[in-house]
Amino acid sequence: MRKHEVLLTGRIRDMMKAETDRLFHTYTVHALHRSEDPDALVEEVKDRITAIATNGVLGASGEFMARFPNLKAVICFGAGIDNVDLAYAKQQGIQVSNTRGVLNDDVANLAVALLLGISREIVEADKYVRRGDWIRKGKMGLQKSIRGRQVGILGLGGIGRDFAKKLEVFGCQLAYHNRCENKNIPYRYYSNLTEMTRDSEYLVVICPATSETRNLVDSEVIDALGPDGTLINIARGSIVDEEALVEALQDGRLGAFASDVFSHEPHVPEALLEMPNVIFAPHIGSATVDTRTAMGELMLKNLERFFAGEPLETPVRL
Repeated sequence: MRKHEVLLTGRIRDMMKAETDRLFHTYTVHALHRSEDPDALVEEVKDRITAIATNGVLGASGEFMARFPNLKAVICFGAGIDNVDLAYAKQQGIQVSNTRGVLNDDVANLAVALLLGISREIVEADKYVRRGDWIRKGKMGLQKSIRGRQVGILGLGGIGRDFAKKLEVFGCQLAYHNRCENKNIPYRYYSNLTEMTRDSEYLVVICPATSETRNLVDSEVIDALGPDGTLINIARGSIVDEEALVEALQDGRLGAFASDVFSHEPHVPEALLEMPNVIFAPHIGSATVDTRTAMGELMLKNLERFFAGEPLETPVRL
């Protein structure tokens, strides 16, 4: 039986080897990163391609999708689809899927880890011991408790809800800002992001990266957090105005910052590197063996359902 053909836009580095091998075993995969002349490969197979496999970084632009006249689906590895031209896909009736859901738990866990890490100064405490300061100076100074503090969540989707549920155990006061209120959610809703931020000691960014959310956390929002406030970002770097962030930290207008994502990854603003009130992670939100395996399996499931003529397992609403 002839295998279905799939166009792979590039190497998906985060996909586990077992799932990558299954992709190449199950389908005839035209991998652009393995071709000496990717443009020639596209020209050769463009009329036969009905499905593109990609991820949130590689994406699929409208110009690129337009090269495949019979394209019907873009199957993404990862939750982020900010580099997929959804408007073009909708216009052309092209289905899009991602691997949301299976990564919620680990990403939410990292958000909790960053919240605890920055409030209890875990990184600085580790350095304190390693430098011998505990011996020379005695006990380290005091940190902050998160019990009773308001944590404002920007984006209460699947990951945001999981994160909020975990924080209930710590006794935090929870609030959220979304495009609209969810009446089934017990947390306080703010229609205005700045107002929520002003009332919160922590602002955690968990919303999708879109043209509407670019630099959504700007100088006004950052100033609303204030010198005792902490900003945590586990979504996308583009949502936070990094220039305004750096200035606020340098001026003491923002208390602390913890992030797994940055605007120009893997590059981080140099001014942040020596700040003791900043914690970094190298975009590892979903980086566990279990979650990356589940993400690969879900991507393969979406491809399987597409070629079987069945609804996608995790379609993106266009």
